[in-house]
Amino acid sequence: MAFDSLTDKFQNVFKSLRGKGRLSEADVQAALKEVKLALLEADVNFKVVKEFVKKVQERAIGHDVLNGLNPAQTVIKIVNEEMTNLLGETAGELKYETGQAVTVIMMVGLQGAGKTTTAAKLAAKIKEKGKNPLLVPMDIYRPAAKDQLMVNGDKVGVKVFDSDMTMKVPDIASAALDYAGKNNHKVILFDTAGRLHVDEEMMQELSDVKKVINVSDTVLVVDAMTGQDAVNVAKSFDEKVGIDGVILTKLDGDTRGGAALSIRAVTGKPIYYAGMGEKLSDLEVFFPDRMASRILGMGDVLSLIEKAEASIDQEAVAKLSKKVNKADFDYNDYLLSMEQMKKMGGITSLLGMMPGMSSKQTDAISSAVDDKKMIHISAIIQSMTPEERENPALMNISRKNRLAKGAGVDIAEVNRFIKQFNEAKKMMKKMPGMMKGKGKNGMFRFPF
Repeated sequence: MAFDSLTDKFQNVFKSLRGKGRLSEADVQAALKEVKLALLEADVNFKVVKEFVKKVQERAIGHDVLNGLNPAQTVIKIVNEEMTNLLGETAGELKYETGQAVTVIMMVGLQGAGKTTTAAKLAAKIKEKGKNPLLVPMDIYRPAAKDQLMVNGDKVGVKVFDSDMTMKVPDIASAALDYAGKNNHKVILFDTAGRLHVDEEMMQELSDVKKVINVSDTVLVVDAMTGQDAVNVAKSFDEKVGIDGVILTKLDGDTRGGAALSIRAVTGKPIYYAGMGEKLSDLEVFFPDRMASRILGMGDVLSLIEKAEASIDQEAVAKLSKKVNKADFDYNDYLLSMEQMKKMGGITSLLGMMPGMSSKQTDAISSAVDDKKMIHISAIIQSMTPEERENPALMNISRKNRLAKGAGVDIAEVNRFIKQFNEAKKMMKKMPGMMKGKGKNGMFRFPF
C-alpha cells in the first residue's frame, strides 16, 4: 500500500514512546521530530507538515499529557485525531440532485491519472445505490477513449452514451443531457479529456461545459504516485475550473502517499474515493478516520468487516464454520476458503487492514501466499478425485505424483501444499474459535 514506509516509521516512533513510563517535553519533541521527517520523506507538503506537527505539539505539551497515567497512549491518540483532521474528519459525499433534476458529475484530470477507468468504477458504485447512471465519452482527442469507456461500461452493466466525437465538447454534453432526460438516467458522468499538463485550452473547454450545463459535482481524478505535484494540479484545476472533490487513484501502488495527506489541507476539498487496484470493483469510499488508522499502523477493522459482509457467501461460510469446529475440514473446504479470500481482494488487501501489521510482515505473508501459488494450489485440488478431496487421509505417493502431473507442478510443490493443509487442520483442532461471528453477517478468518 502507498503508506507502508510511513506506517513503519510511525510504528517505530510509537514503540519508542510506549517504552517510557513517563514522558518529558524533550521526549515528545524528539518523537515529533521523527514524525516530521517521516511525513516529509512521504512527500507531504512542507507547510502541511509544519502545521500538523505544531498542532500535535501544542496539544501534547499544553494539556497535562505529560503528567497523565498513560502519556504515550495519549500522544498517539492526539496524533491519530490530528491525522484524521488533516484528511478531512468525515467522508466526503457526492451531491445528488433531488426531484426530476439530473445529477451531472464531470470527471476531470491529467492524462494517465486513470480517469476513464475511474469513471466506470464510480458509475458502478452509483448503480449499487439503485440509481441509473449514464457514462458519457467526451474525450474527442484520444481515439481509444470512447472505446475504452464502452468496454468498461459494459463490464459494470452501465449504459454508455454514443457520443459523436466530431462535435464540440459542450454540444456533446447537451446532447447527452437530452438523451438522459428521455431515457430516465438521473445521474450522468462526463469523462472529459485529459492532458499531459495543465493548459489553458483544456481549462477553457471545461469552463465552456459548465456554462451550458448545470454541473452538480466536478471531480478531480489524481494519480497518488505523482506526489506533491498532485497538489499543484489540484490547486490549478480548482482555481481555473472549480472542483468539488477528489478521487485518488493508484493508492495501492508503490507511492509515498504524500498527495493524500496534502490535497485536503491545501485545497480544502474532500477526497471522495480511493482507487485500490486495477479491477473495476477496486474503488473504496475514503473514510479519513479509517485511513488515519491505517497510516498509523492501527488497522482498519471496520472496512475489513464491511468488505467481508459485501463479498463473501455467508451461507457457505456458515457451513464451513461448522465443519472446522468439528475438525472435519477437507480439500473442498480449503478451495472454498481461497475463493472467498479472492472475492475480498486477496491476502495483501486484507493484511493492509489488520492492526499492527508492518510492511515487512505483510510482504512476508504475501510472498508466501502470492497469487501464483494460490493458482497452483487451486490446480492441485482440482486435479484430485472427489474422493480425495473429501478424504485427505487417502493421499499417498502415487496420488501425489498424479496430482503434480495434472496441475503441471513439481512434486515438491504438492508436498508443500499438503503439509500446509495438514498444519492448518491441526491448528484448527487446537483453536475451535478461529471462525467467530462478527457483526450481523459474520466474519471469516482464513486458514493461511
